[in-house]
Amino acid sequence: MIRVGVLGAKGRMGSEVCRTVEAAPDMELGGQVDVGDSRELLAGSDVVVDFTHPDAVIDNLMWCIDQDMIPIVGTSGFDEPRLAEVDGLLAEKHGSRALIVPNFSVGAVLMMRFAAQAAPFFESAEVIELHHAGKADAPSGTSSRTASMISKARHAAGMGAPPDATATAAEGARGTEVGGVHVHSIRLAGLVAHQEVLLGGHGEVLTIRHDSLDRASFMPGVLVAIRGAAKLPHGLTVGLDGLLGLS
Repeated sequence: MIRVGVLGAKGRMGSEVCRTVEAAPDMELGGQVDVGDSRELLAGSDVVVDFTHPDAVIDNLMWCIDQDMIPIVGTSGFDEPRLAEVDGLLAEKHGSRALIVPNFSVGAVLMMRFAAQAAPFFESAEVIELHHAGKADAPSGTSSRTASMISKARHAAGMGAPPDATATAAEGARGTEVGGVHVHSIRLAGLVAHQEVLLGGHGEVLTIRHDSLDRASFMPGVLVAIRGAAKLPHGLTVGLDGLLGLS
């Protein structure tokens, strides 16, 4: 049995993780910690799933490492500089493992890979991410990861910056940039988690879109992460690609 602790256990995602773990035949739900609770309740966990807040997640992650637990982080807010920070911290903890997952949806993982594969074939690329109004960070971790993957694929193909003749723009009108790829964030009541990747070329546009309509869509990926955590290489792993056999 895999003993699973949950940080952010009373939140929208954390409570869904608790229900999913309780229903899994090979898992045991351990400590359930939320704001104001002691992390000591997680004692004895093999892995700890974190769905908390960008301001708290780094401290939670390193605490789990110090307690010889494997953190599986679904909390958003991990851009490339922050991932590099975590990678450096883990380098000082020889033999430790941590998994940061920008998106646990298998469909979203495939969307990101398809976007990176298509990117070298199109002159332009932009990302639009749409989330519920309660999301704390913008852009989302998924969109930042997607833009970074697109940027790396374009760079590997020897491509320059996408064409853009914008000379003047109101602040934020063109979104933010991740690796030279524009990312636009929408926060709207009624949404859950959605993303479009727009790839433009001569006389054509390819749109790759993924929609999570219910938080249950993330749970198969959470189970994959929990079951595969102990087999991860030492150090930082980002995304589910390897655990899904995609890389």
